[in-house]
Amino acid sequence: MSVSVTNTKKTIEILHVENSFADILLMKEVVKRSNFPIHLTVARTGEKALEILKNSVESPHNVKPDLILLDMKLSRSGGREVLGEIRASRRFQNMPIIIMGMSKKDRDAQPGHKSNYFIAKPSDMGQFEEVIIYIDNFLRSRVS
Repeated sequence: MSVSVTNTKKTIEILHVENSFADILLMKEVVKRSNFPIHLTVARTGEKALEILKNSVESPHNVKPDLILLDMKLSRSGGREVLGEIRASRRFQNMPIIIMGMSKKDRDAQPGHKSNYFIAKPSDMGQFEEVIIYIDNFLRSRVS
């Protein structure tokens, strides 16, 4: 990927995999308030996230995400399982993924699953805005 949120007119496609309705609303509000060209797609389950990724490859009308924000505490299939399936796919093994978790256990589990970064899950609007700044810095660091 070779895009930067602040240096491009291209909309950055983010897949937010999150089952907490409150956290989804906070992230949507942050994206809406930001000056960054971000389109947020939400998957409330790991299964839905994997379906979105599969469809992004199979249909030319679907957009492949530039970045995935993955909650580690998903219902049904957990974040670790979803991350493992994404990394097992040749098409998505290099997809940038930022893990969002609540605990040291979440952070410690992620290196073996090859996420790009770990962020402590924000609990209020100010912390969600910090996540957007973090994402911007992450994308800027990937400019080739």
